[in-house]
Amino acid sequence: MRVFLSMSFFDQFPVQAFNHLDLLANQVVEGFIIGMHKSPFHGFSVEFAEHRLYNQGESTKEIDWKVYARTDKLFSKKFEEETNLRCQIVIDTSSSMRFPEEKLKGGLILNKLKFSSLGAACIMNVLKRQRDAFGLSLFDKNLHIHTHAKSSTSHYQLLLSFLEKEMQQTSNNKTTSAVAALHQIADQIHKRSLVVIFSDMFDDGHNIEDLFAAINHLKHNKHEVILFHVMDHKLELEFEFDNRPYQFADMDTGEKIRLQTNQIRDSYIKQIAEIKASIQSKAIQYRVDYIEADINQGYNYILQSFFVKRKKMMH
Repeated sequence: MRVFLSMSFFDQFPVQAFNHLDLLANQVVEGFIIGMHKSPFHGFSVEFAEHRLYNQGESTKEIDWKVYARTDKLFSKKFEEETNLRCQIVIDTSSSMRFPEEKLKGGLILNKLKFSSLGAACIMNVLKRQRDAFGLSLFDKNLHIHTHAKSSTSHYQLLLSFLEKEMQQTSNNKTTSAVAALHQIADQIHKRSLVVIFSDMFDDGHNIEDLFAAINHLKHNKHEVILFHVMDHKLELEFEFDNRPYQFADMDTGEKIRLQTNQIRDSYIKQIAEIKASIQSKAIQYRVDYIEADINQGYNYILQSFFVKRKKMMH
């Protein structure tokens, strides 16, 4: 079974559709569930189990008002599994994540940041359905958003608003300091969590060893980590540009250089493959779940990877 959210999916939506992450996330998650032969929610039931007396000061959202009407007493519905997982979703929002700037049909721009934001929204949508707690961290050269994990619908809407605001920004020259941000996040997550990272793994001034030392800080604090290495495989890995002069710009620093593509294609492909192999090797060494995330391939493998990891953590 393969469920892809292809380019044709995005062609159906105008530019402003990306301002409605809740709608898109619902559509992706519902399509994923329908496409599964066996529901991925199996084994993680939130079906009603029993009643318990309502205690003063608790949230009223689980009160069974039908029972109250019959008995004049307040009872809350108790569920089999309540907030049984904590998840912190971490997204790199540096300028390199806003690549590519190419417009698709209908004027829609799909870049690494927008792909990551919708992927994060899909995971949060699932977590909300499961009554799991989730938080959000956004960083570039600084950690500029960091929320603690909660499971409420209002919290879900707040985090979506942070993502939508970030997606609408167009500022360039935002450098990356993933190392500092990940160390800071590790210090601020106090309960064992699943940490889901979306990043293209470009970090100014740090090497791969530094990056994984920061990720290992999370592992040392007993957190589990999924790393989604987000890239446009066609352009960034395979370098599929026409054979003509281009002006290439470093989106983080603004530095520009004009080159003929065939002059650098072979050496570029070799170097980027070596970098990717180094990241994969470090992920194995540090026991990090490493997933290649091609922005052109949809979200089914994002959700599949999440469910596999969640199941392992719950058993």
